[in-house]
Amino acid sequence: MNQLAGYDFIGDIHGHADELQQLLIKLGYTQEDGVFRHSERQVIFLGDFIDRGPKIREVLETVKPMVQAGHARTVMGNHEFNAIAFHTSFGDREEHSLRPRKTKNIRQHAATIQQLSDSQLADALDWFRTLPMWLEVLGPDSSPGRAVHACWDEPHMRFIEQSSGNRGAIRKEFMMEASFRQSALCQAVEVILKGKEIPLPEGYFYHDKDGHKRTAIRARWFEQPKPGTLYEEYVLQSDPITCPIEIDEKSSAEITPYASDAPPVFVGHYWLKAEKPTRLASNVACIDYSVAKGGFLCAYRWDAEQEISDEKFVWV
Repeated sequence: MNQLAGYDFIGDIHGHADELQQLLIKLGYTQEDGVFRHSERQVIFLGDFIDRGPKIREVLETVKPMVQAGHARTVMGNHEFNAIAFHTSFGDREEHSLRPRKTKNIRQHAATIQQLSDSQLADALDWFRTLPMWLEVLGPDSSPGRAVHACWDEPHMRFIEQSSGNRGAIRKEFMMEASFRQSALCQAVEVILKGKEIPLPEGYFYHDKDGHKRTAIRARWFEQPKPGTLYEEYVLQSDPITCPIEIDEKSSAEITPYASDAPPVFVGHYWLKAEKPTRLASNVACIDYSVAKGGFLCAYRWDAEQEISDEKFVWV
């Protein structure tokens, strides 16, 4: 490959292979010897390849060869992490998995199990274990850019590196500690792969897109809530919420926002809904626009600019 002219960040795919291939073609990638490639650009996938959608195997058969051939890079999504935990046992019985075999978790992962053979699933899990949880890249002028599934938080990243020895490389010991809800490692992984949350005041809750009752909101981790900001104003999610109460001082104090002069960071995860994508901040962009829930598959065409432009989003 020649010197890269830029990167194309692609958000959550969730088994929507047709849309993925349409998006790659729209971005100027062509298929040669069964692998999509571009002479001057490279894709950075933001994870969540599996679950929910109709063509999970085809997504993996598109993405993995691109990564292996050097035409793409990727970070891990929470669904890849969950899949590893679902298929990692902590006892002598398969159902004793690190991700409990509850109805909710089985339903979320069902499409992947149904669509992949045992050997295909095993191969996918082996590959997922090699994926980093975040990436930093340099544009053609050496300007930095960042990719993570849900939240860029350097203290938590440093803790994950210290725990894994290799930027979150997945070993069974790592998975066991990261799956223990009270552990600091679990909390760090939750932030990086699922974002920061703030508990709602007592008595308030909402139901998420899958109908599950939630008592905490996904927070806008890239900005500090101003005095008087309401819980319902500080959400980074598409799930509707009504909570016209000011965020309490304790919750506000726990948010250390992503610095406005930090390199641009690209995330997925948040299932946003809109007619067209827009940036979250001058240096933060979410590229997940709910393709698995009737939305569209989205990319951002990055050419090393340090201020994100709404004109650089591409979608199908």
